[in-house]
Amino acid sequence: MDNQLGSGGINIGRRKEAVARVKLIKGTGKILVNSRPLDKYFSLETHQKIIKQPLELIGVVNKYDIFANIRGGGVSGQVGALRLGIARALAELEPEFKDKLRKLGFLTRDPRMKERKKYGQKGARKRFQWTKR
Repeated sequence: MDNQLGSGGINIGRRKEAVARVKLIKGTGKILVNSRPLDKYFSLETHQKIIKQPLELIGVVNKYDIFANIRGGGVSGQVGALRLGIARALAELEPEFKDKLRKLGFLTRDPRMKERKKYGQKGARKRFQWTKR
């Protein structure tokens, strides 16, 4: 433990091109993303629910304060990265919940990435139109 508040260092979550650096500290349950409240940074309620899933699963919604810095990617990638970072931080702080988090897939990094564009084509899969004559 770093300090008397009970923080477990910085945990990193990644999804697509997004990278989230997450710090959990014992507190009242406030979540700050890039120095802004969660509901101001992610306005969609579904995104907020996805982010809070690991906390609700363990039942520690109002037990920790979360400070996160997110860079890169789009909105859904950032949501996934933040959820993974929170889950990793929880697994580090409360090891008894690690198996439960892993079983539900919160500790697994989603490996799907954007496929690269191929030469001689318009994109990753799309080809140029072929004409017979």
